[in-house]
Amino acid sequence: MCGIAGFLDVEPHRTREELLSLTTKMSDTLKHRGPDDGGVWADVEAGIALGHRRLSIIDLSAQGHQPMHSPCGRFVIVLNGEVYNFLELRQELETSGWAFKGHSDTEVALAAIARWGLEAAVKRFNGMFAFALWDRQEGTLSLVRDRLGKKPLYYGWAGKTFLFASELKALRMHPDFKPQLDRNALALYLRYSYVPCPYTIYRGIHKLPPGTILTLHKDNRGESITTYWSARDMAELGAAEGFHGSEKEAIASLDHLLRDAVKMRMIADVPLGALLSGGVDSSTVVALMQAQSHRPVKTFTIGFHEGNYNEAEDARKVADYLHTDHTELYVTPQEALEVIPRLPVIYDEPFADSSRFQPFWYRSWPAAT
Repeated sequence: MCGIAGFLDVEPHRTREELLSLTTKMSDTLKHRGPDDGGVWADVEAGIALGHRRLSIIDLSAQGHQPMHSPCGRFVIVLNGEVYNFLELRQELETSGWAFKGHSDTEVALAAIARWGLEAAVKRFNGMFAFALWDRQEGTLSLVRDRLGKKPLYYGWAGKTFLFASELKALRMHPDFKPQLDRNALALYLRYSYVPCPYTIYRGIHKLPPGTILTLHKDNRGESITTYWSARDMAELGAAEGFHGSEKEAIASLDHLLRDAVKMRMIADVPLGALLSGGVDSSTVVALMQAQSHRPVKTFTIGFHEGNYNEAEDARKVADYLHTDHTELYVTPQEALEVIPRLPVIYDEPFADSSRFQPFWYRSWPAAT
C-alpha cells in the first residue's frame, strides 16, 4: 500500500520551493500508507507537483523510488498499487529492445505506457492500482484507477488548482482547498450508510470511478473521463458466452485461475503473510499460497476472548492442517474502544456500514486499502 498526492495550477504562480513544500505536506499525511520512502517532484513552468509515499514490496533499491521518470523524459508517474503481470510485460518489452534499470513493476508500467500509449497499456495491466501520469510533451495530467476500484483516488478543483490524492486528508493540506459540505452527498450517506462513488462528503471533490482514465490539459480546466473497462460489459459478455465445459472441467479451470491469481500476488522482495479467519475464502487463499511456497506461509489471526465472536480456533485448525507459521493476536474490548476517537481521521468522511466494526487490526487504515 502506497499513497499519492499532487496538484496542477492552471495558472502557474508558485516557486519550485512552494510547489515541493505543499506536495510534501500533502504526501506526508499519507505516511501510514507508505512508511518506507517518500519523494516529490515539480515543474515550475507547468505548475505541476507530484508526491509519493512508498511501502516497498518489489525492488527495495533506489531504482524503485517515485516519482519515477521515463528514460525518454516525457512521462513522470506516481503509482499506488501493483501490476501483477509486470514480469510478462517486462519480457515482451525487453524482447522489443527496452532496457530496464531496476526490477519494479512501476518501471515496467511506465515503460509500457511510453511504448504502447496510456490506454493501450492500462488495458493490459492485471493489478490493483491508482496512479497519476504527467505527460510533459502534451502538457496533460492523467489519473487512472484499476478495474474494480481496489485502490482509492480522489480529485477536484480548489479555485484554479486541480487536486488529487489517495485520501481526502491530503487535499486538506493544500491552502486553496476550502472544504464545504455536499448536502446531496450527505443525503446519500444517510440512505446507504456511506458516500458512494463518484461523490465525496465535500462539494466539488469526487472519487474517480473504477476502470476509468481522467485527462486534464494544463491549458484547459475541463477534464474528460473515459472508461477503459466495464464490469457490466464483462458480465453481459460472460452471460452471453457462458462456460460450455463439464463440471470437472469447470473445477479444473477455476483451480487454475485461482492458483495463477495467488501466485502473481506472491511476487515480493519482502516477507509475505496472510490473514486467516478459518472461513472458506481466506482458507482457500492460504492453501493455494502454501501449495506454491517452499517454506511455511506466515498466517495471522485476530482472536477474541468472547467465544461467540472468536474465529481463532477454526483458523488454528486450518493452519495446523496446512502447516503454516501461525500467529494469534487477541483483542480486548478496551483496545477496541481506544480506536473510536481515531475513526474520523481514519475514514476521512462519514462511514456507518457494519464493516467499520470489524477489528481495525484486520484493516489498518480501512479507508485506505
